[in-house]
Amino acid sequence: MTTTHRTAAKVAAPSIKAFDLSDYLDGEDMQTEYLNQVLQDGDAAEFTRAVGHIARARGMAQLARDTGLGRESLYKALSADAKPRFETVFKVMQALGLQLQTAPVASAGL
Repeated sequence: MTTTHRTAAKVAAPSIKAFDLSDYLDGEDMQTEYLNQVLQDGDAAEFTRAVGHIARARGMAQLARDTGLGRESLYKALSADAKPRFETVFKVMQALGLQLQTAPVASAGL
């Protein structure tokens, strides 16, 4: 009696790319709308993350050159739990060609 041995072929596990919002912020209009929505929500940490997403969408290496800040420093400053100085965020916004504007809130009653 003959025994047949089958060697299990190694099957490569499917490669799943981690979701990165910056992959979908592919134009200035999309980036501006996203940032405006985050500003309306009023969460400072989310605003910092949003600026980081836009920075990655545009290219962190170029942003580092434009701001004079190190790439690693930018990644750290714009990460999830960072609390960057306003000066840093402002410098990044300027380099990205974005500006903050104010408008009165109707319910403020001032």
